[in-house]
Amino acid sequence: MNSPIVVTGMGMIGPLGNGVKATWERLLAGRSGIGPITRFDTGELPVSIAGLVPDLAEDPHAGLDPDTIVDAKERRKLDLFSLYAMAAGQQALEQADWFPENAADRSATATIVASGIGGFPTITRAQDTLRTRGHRRLSPFTVPAFLANLAAGNLSIRHGFTGPLGCPVTACAAGIQAIGDGMRLLRSGEAEVALVGGAEACVDPLSLAGFHALKALSTEREYPARASRPFDKARDGFVMGEGAGLMVIETLAHAEARGATPLAVLSGYGTSADAHHLTAGPEDGAGAAASIRAALRMANLPDEAIGYVNAHATSTPVGDRAEIAALRAVFGERLGTIPISSTKSATGHLLGAAGGVEGIITALAVRHGQLPPTLNLDEVDDDMNDLDFIPGASRAQATRHALCNGFGFGGVNASLIVSRI
Repeated sequence: MNSPIVVTGMGMIGPLGNGVKATWERLLAGRSGIGPITRFDTGELPVSIAGLVPDLAEDPHAGLDPDTIVDAKERRKLDLFSLYAMAAGQQALEQADWFPENAADRSATATIVASGIGGFPTITRAQDTLRTRGHRRLSPFTVPAFLANLAAGNLSIRHGFTGPLGCPVTACAAGIQAIGDGMRLLRSGEAEVALVGGAEACVDPLSLAGFHALKALSTEREYPARASRPFDKARDGFVMGEGAGLMVIETLAHAEARGATPLAVLSGYGTSADAHHLTAGPEDGAGAAASIRAALRMANLPDEAIGYVNAHATSTPVGDRAEIAALRAVFGERLGTIPISSTKSATGHLLGAAGGVEGIITALAVRHGQLPPTLNLDEVDDDMNDLDFIPGASRAQATRHALCNGFGFGGVNASLIVSRI
């Protein structure tokens, strides 16, 4: 029988702070990481809020200090998404105590870090430099900084991991697909340990304007912390966030052999395509339902086993409704008894990093018996008012198996089942 795949390390950077502990505590306390954008002038933009990673000046307790990750000289070679990945990766590796010193262990370590967009701000800044100062002023590190696979590449180089290297670039399903890819590598024997998850840092005038043109972003200005409102009648779009969430995963047998502490089990993964529309899933959620069923099959679990859902729900009416339709198709009338929450209400939508961050949050929920809340839920859509969205406050509840979803443009769906040890 195959040994279960377990999580032995977790690292997280996001709008709620630097580190898993700070993020988890603030999430359970109902804190929001969404606020005004201060990184650039938003005066002429229709969108002025985001979930930005705080620095030490903004958050002395849990802000990110880049100097502890990469020195100033090396940072000039990196886009922000790679910096976030390196910070989260270091945390995960430290908790797992996985710093292999021999060639065999290094070649048995995979690095799979997703990104939906990669170094988008590097691209827009380079275009400005080209236009205003000419091609001779472009940095030779422009291309290596913006390539989406360079988060994984930088981690691999820093830690000497010579096993499989990968980067799903599947929009907002990418983070969960990276975890699923790592699970497959462990099952196939191509790797014994995998560093997996996602990283994103594309809060930029062009990305905000582009998503606004799709009518996808909230235009709230006065009350940023209330702008992300999954499942609420007043929602008007998602709030863009940034950060990274990475896990160290390995088989239970491998973890036990080296004395590592298993934190949670990754028991199932599934993925599918809608084959329907560039940016919207079908109203019946058929493709998303297929990915959930595939995850249940891999886990060899009946749908009755799922006790919590960390929903993809971004706070867009079309997306939220399609996901609920998918959940109803899988769980039927029992869905009304399953707690569901969208932690994007606190963090915003981290795009390609969402699955990595939310996969960790789901693991923490089953590990600690605490379910994070859905914030800003004042009036639920009429066709969802039979459901339990854990409004406003976290809840103590023992959970054996939980589902985490991620869906992306192009019709890509991914689902992960996380189980208690």
